Amino acid sequence: MKVVKTLDEQNVEQEKFEHEHEHETDKKSGYFHIKKFHFILILFFLVLLSTGITGFALSFGEEKVITVGTERSEFDKLYSAYDTLKSGYFEELDQKKLINGAIDGMVKALDDPYTDYMSVEEAEQFHSSIDASFQGIGAEIQEKDGHIMIVSPIKGAPAEKAGLKPNDIITMVDGKSLQGMTSTQAVAIIRGKKGTKVELTIQRPGTAAPVKVPIIRDNIPIETVYGEMVEDGIAKVQITSFSKNTSKELVEKLNELQKQGMKGLVLDLRQNPGGLLDEAISISSMFVPKGKLILKVEDRNGKTEEYPSQNDGDPDFPLVVLIDKGSASASEILAGAVSESAGVKLVGENSFGKGTVQTAKDFPDNSNIKFTTAKWLTPNGNWIHKKGIKPDFEVPLPEYASLPIINPDKELKLSSSSTEVESAQKMLKAIGYDPGREDGFFDEKTQEAVISFQTANNLPADGVLKGDSTFKLMEKLREQIQNNDTQLQKAIEVLKEEMK
Repeated sequence: MKVVKTLDEQNVEQEKFEHEHEHETDKKSGYFHIKKFHFILILFFLVLLSTGITGFALSFGEEKVITVGTERSEFDKLYSAYDTLKSGYFEELDQKKLINGAIDGMVKALDDPYTDYMSVEEAEQFHSSIDASFQGIGAEIQEKDGHIMIVSPIKGAPAEKAGLKPNDIITMVDGKSLQGMTSTQAVAIIRGKKGTKVELTIQRPGTAAPVKVPIIRDNIPIETVYGEMVEDGIAKVQITSFSKNTSKELVEKLNELQKQGMKGLVLDLRQNPGGLLDEAISISSMFVPKGKLILKVEDRNGKTEEYPSQNDGDPDFPLVVLIDKGSASASEILAGAVSESAGVKLVGENSFGKGTVQTAKDFPDNSNIKFTTAKWLTPNGNWIHKKGIKPDFEVPLPEYASLPIINPDKELKLSSSSTEVESAQKMLKAIGYDPGREDGFFDEKTQEAVISFQTANNLPADGVLKGDSTFKLMEKLREQIQNNDTQLQKAIEVLKEEMK
């Protein structure tokens, strides 16, 4: 303060001096200008001196200067590690890569499969997953116990056509192990341009050996609502995910079906991995009476926020909901809401069990962190995390619905023996071609069944399963599962009772 005061006093003296000697300016202009010049030099010197004194005081005085960002002792170790590597590592380091790695490591330490740090490229893919379309194989995945697991394939996408199912574990992509990767990192490897090929190594629970599955990537349109009339005024509507326009799509489809005479509805949430919370709330409000709860959200301090139905949901509209082990997150919110707040019956299998809520934060460089912020509870306060929702009517699909995938690149022919031959024999039996045995040995009877199948489907009848023959066999099996959908049949039966 003394330096500043001195400068202020000096400025006052200057003004006083100039005022008192104004009348002498014309008389002694030369002398006056020389003195003024000296004075300016002195003033400039004092400014420099004051700057130096101030900097010295801030550097070594008792009160330290506050730099950009508050100093935090908990990061001392992190800074020390960074400086040690930067100064001592034997190669030049990529600063950006180190910082991204530090953030990624911090996120992984949470041991939460739903919390991810995403690079710029990964964040772009994350945002595209809820947009109109993207390119890839079309499957929702998550990291679980160090493995990358399929939550659900998207309806009609290459992943579904290749036979991938919920709980399948992807161990490798194009020969590269996914061990230790986050789901976001795995997605970045699996996705790619339309028409390109990717080979996944799949381990299905209950099978001994992994199977390599080649898949051709394609455009994955995010059309999320499919509907049709099935019988006796009953419609079936399938919601495949909860994206930006799902509630709008559902309203349009229901209006269309009502014009076709819909009097009751089976809402199919099977293999629906979830999506946007606000879409789940909006759709739940269509079926839950106004004011009744859809869900509760509880933060880490135990504070609970309730979300009631905002629309005039019609509880008298006959409705049954289908769920299975691929129904997760937003699907479970909807299932829990209609079950507990509108008395709707659930049919199928126990759901996946994801009871947490995530939010995403973009950084200035367009990278992103998606992290868990709370847990959600059903209207009755049940937390279904890792437990799932139990249906009112538990109904399994036929045993052949869980058959392992067959690698279409692998040749299955006379005298070969493997688990894939066993799967092929069971598939042939399921669609009406008796192979004579189901023990995994490819004999003459199995060859005859393959030739009959190939002939009926306009394929080269060489008795060898490979390529198009394998793809067609798995396609026909999917059709058989759809035609003999025991869960849908039970849902229709329950709905008819509701409609009486």
